[in-house]
Amino acid sequence: MAYRTLQQCISDLEKKGELIRILEQVNPDLEMASIHLDEFKKGGKAILFENVKGSKYKVVSNMFGTLDRSKFMFRDNLEIVKKLINLKTNPISALKNPADALFTALNGIYALPKKVRFPRKFKEIQIKDLPQVKCWKEDGGAFITLPQVYSEDVENPGIMNSNLGMYRVQLSGNDYIPNKEVGMHYQIHRGIGIHQKKANEEGESLKVSVFVGGPPSHTFAAVMPLPEGMSELSFAGVLGKRRFRYSKKDGYTISSDADFVICGEIHPNVKKPEGPFGDHLGYYSLKHDFPVLKIHKVYAKENAIWPFTVVGRPPQEDSQFGALIHEISGKAIEKEIPGLKAVNAVDAAGVHPLLLAVGSERYTPYNPTKQPQELLTIANHILGTGQMSLAKYVFICDEENSPDVNNEKEYFTHFLERVNWKRDLHFQTKTTIDTLDYSGDGLNEGSKVVIAAAGKVKRTLTEIEPNIELPIGFSNPQLVSNGNLVVEGKGEMKDLIYSLEKQSLEGIALITLVDDTTFTTENFTNWLWLTFTRSNPANDIYGLNAEHSNKHFSCSIPVIDARIKEHHAPVLER
Repeated sequence: MAYRTLQQCISDLEKKGELIRILEQVNPDLEMASIHLDEFKKGGKAILFENVKGSKYKVVSNMFGTLDRSKFMFRDNLEIVKKLINLKTNPISALKNPADALFTALNGIYALPKKVRFPRKFKEIQIKDLPQVKCWKEDGGAFITLPQVYSEDVENPGIMNSNLGMYRVQLSGNDYIPNKEVGMHYQIHRGIGIHQKKANEEGESLKVSVFVGGPPSHTFAAVMPLPEGMSELSFAGVLGKRRFRYSKKDGYTISSDADFVICGEIHPNVKKPEGPFGDHLGYYSLKHDFPVLKIHKVYAKENAIWPFTVVGRPPQEDSQFGALIHEISGKAIEKEIPGLKAVNAVDAAGVHPLLLAVGSERYTPYNPTKQPQELLTIANHILGTGQMSLAKYVFICDEENSPDVNNEKEYFTHFLERVNWKRDLHFQTKTTIDTLDYSGDGLNEGSKVVIAAAGKVKRTLTEIEPNIELPIGFSNPQLVSNGNLVVEGKGEMKDLIYSLEKQSLEGIALITLVDDTTFTTENFTNWLWLTFTRSNPANDIYGLNAEHSNKHFSCSIPVIDARIKEHHAPVLER
């Protein structure tokens, strides 16, 4: 649907029965987020808050709360976008159906941004006039949770060389000067970080514009991991079936269709503490120094609407972004990496900590044991590709009788039947991980492990809890899936390993040490979340009968320490 404004989209959702209005006054400090969380949890509707305490502007949330609603908003051009991405990643496909490819290419006119006059509808306001939405009780202040942050390369400026990303923006709290400064948090591999590095090297400030609202295609474009060389503004235009309209004001780029625009500069080497903030791993990201955006001007439409979301332990509304990305991109990632057949960045584990993959194994067709070789090449390619480079755990198996990567429980059963723990653990230490992941050694610092399994079934996994004795400090052994044992306790890992090495553990292929077995085994999703958000592979993977040979770690059964440690961030609680 070619929405010109956010209001048009909201009206369309209301006609379809996909919107509820809340007329009574709502406090943006925690109350609004609580209403959102309850509505999302029941698979509910988008919410329009008409009376927001402390602000004259309406607020909307949960627009992307279901995949069906997202597909409805983009119903007119979703297939065209899929085909354009396919053409970008697989140009040879145009030869198979040239008429279809021509029609797709003609829609590319929407990919060209259109320069217009600065809109008269924009009025100058201040940061304090914006809805001050705070989602979690320990958050450092109010944040923009759905911003579209625009920046350009100082060495190669221009609209088509820009970056549009979704990086959180802190509006209040901490040491920010009210109405004059806001916090700008982004991760190390993001496009704006590259732009700021170049600006710093030139001794220049980086001009940044933050767009909020506008057509939903603009919001989604800011999170879409696009193929190399494809502009987010072009993507927004094609998806929304409306060219991205922009103007220039005081040297800043202004999105003419946005509801709000914040313009400012990031000065070289100026940082202030940002956070804490409830984040998508299900914990608080703590207070750290991040760049400061010095405010130049803030603009808003007369009847502007402020969109927001709540970020927390998956699934949340941003989980639906992932579902829509998969819907649009299809097999684009698999086409980019030779031999990769399927991949799942597991939402339940916070996306970045855990990747499950299936790949081909063609390097040694004469080898009856099918030792993983091509799989390791594919895994290294995965860890060098875009946001997948943030993964801590990569499980990859060969395509023979391969499971569905999107059925995590089925995948782990298949994998644990085939993995060879003497051979198949491959660590990377002292490397970078997700900025928001506190399981590692420090901010952005941690380790990774690739676990590759190939060939025939090597063991039969037990479906019955084993009768084992545990040392003092450990208790409650339970299976969370076949052969996948969970134990709780506060004791020393060495005591647990010493005890288990003396016992029969036939049919057990993996052990996880947690703080609460009952909660962990309540469902498989809990195990995924706890295990892979609370462990740093090189630090927290131990093993029964462990050995080191030529720097290679091996064992008979690995034990993952997924207990909360002192350096971990607090868990989000309402």
